[in-house]
Amino acid sequence: MRLSAFAPAKVNLFLHVGAPDAEGYHPISSLMVFADVGDRVAIQPSDAPGFETSGPFGAAIPSGADNLVVRAARAFHARLGGPIPPYRLILDKHLPIAAGLGGGSSDAGAALKLLRDALAPSLSDEDLKPLAASLGADGAACLRATALLAEGRGEILSPAPELPELHAVLVNPGVPSPTGAVYRAYDAAVHPEGAALPFLPASLETAEEIAGWLAVATRNDLQAPAVALEPRISEALDVLSAEPESLLVRMSGSGATCFALCAGDIEAETLAERLAVLRPDWWVRRCRLS
Repeated sequence: MRLSAFAPAKVNLFLHVGAPDAEGYHPISSLMVFADVGDRVAIQPSDAPGFETSGPFGAAIPSGADNLVVRAARAFHARLGGPIPPYRLILDKHLPIAAGLGGGSSDAGAALKLLRDALAPSLSDEDLKPLAASLGADGAACLRATALLAEGRGEILSPAPELPELHAVLVNPGVPSPTGAVYRAYDAAVHPEGAALPFLPASLETAEEIAGWLAVATRNDLQAPAVALEPRISEALDVLSAEPESLLVRMSGSGATCFALCAGDIEAETLAERLAVLRPDWWVRRCRLS
């Protein structure tokens, strides 16, 4: 029997970052939402354990021990103990690599849930959370995969303010933005407010309200260093900012994917179609965020 799970793209509506602690980790605060575009992970019976990739970006990712899906499987079996049954994990990769969308973490979260459902259904999501968190700063959030606030090293999760369904356009200019390099560049000029949370309204009723609050009260501290390292991110931000449908334009995570919040589905569709024509070399996706 083959099981599969969706691994949604993560978008940081804001990302505040502090200076590294004694162990080199950066504290953060971030409002994360998840898109209806992403990857898909499947598990199926096999004569021997295996892992394979497919999809438009499948050939660009490691298929060995460095892949987060493989690492998630190893962490899962270390938690269970005992013999490992033969199965094959298949990652259908549709999100760009090193894109600020939490793709690897989301893939790992989907894999953990699939392994739980197939091999240890008595385990809860809370049981899986430490495994996901051990795989990276986005791991715990991407396991939950619903709108939330992340703090600390990314493992302290709390409910997001009440949000309506958001419509957006994601744009990746076709370049990677390695997280480590961006953080090192950020360390040269840490924002004075660091990882402090902004004022959080109890609820935000419209996309216009959300865009206005985000523009005034929040930021992505990694955007400037990422742009300095890769000017094509700046080009994507400039192009999005010039379009009439864009209510707020910002980079997600450590880049290179940028997003524009739009007033509704029609505006997002119009913007995505126009950008696909103007820049056919870019990865452009209309999406819903929740």
